[in-house]
Amino acid sequence: MQTSKGRGVHPLWYARGQLGRSTGQLKYSVTSAPLGARGSLPPRIERVNDLPPDLPRLRTLETWLILTLDRVRRQIADAERREEEFQRGIAARPPEPDWLIERGLSGRDAVYVHVGGCWNAGKRSKGVLQEQALRALAEGVKPCPQCEPDNALGFLD
Repeated sequence: MQTSKGRGVHPLWYARGQLGRSTGQLKYSVTSAPLGARGSLPPRIERVNDLPPDLPRLRTLETWLILTLDRVRRQIADAERREEEFQRGIAARPPEPDWLIERGLSGRDAVYVHVGGCWNAGKRSKGVLQEQALRALAEGVKPCPQCEPDNALGFLD
């Protein structure tokens, strides 16, 4: 659709512009109780035809619905692609280490030994082998009081 200046017109605006014309068709009729009646019911709509009666406006509405449906389908495809990428990322995630050593603020000193997956392991934790976890406990690194890796490793003081 083009306006007189050659600019494109949005289909919805075109449809709205055409709605003001009289079509000669009865769209609805309203019935109500006599005026002045106390406690009367609000007006009741008998019949509603929310679609325009003429072909140009119906075609405009059809075009707008097709464009909207295309947008919805693109959004659905994008959401499905994001979900697929998320699931692929979960599947490609490396396995959780069996043992963790948590470092102090300096990054050099070991503070705690944790069982892999311990909820109390901090951000400065690094996955290690079982031998390294046993060695750290033997060197005096404290075991986590929540996950108790010393019991899981069979380490006795």
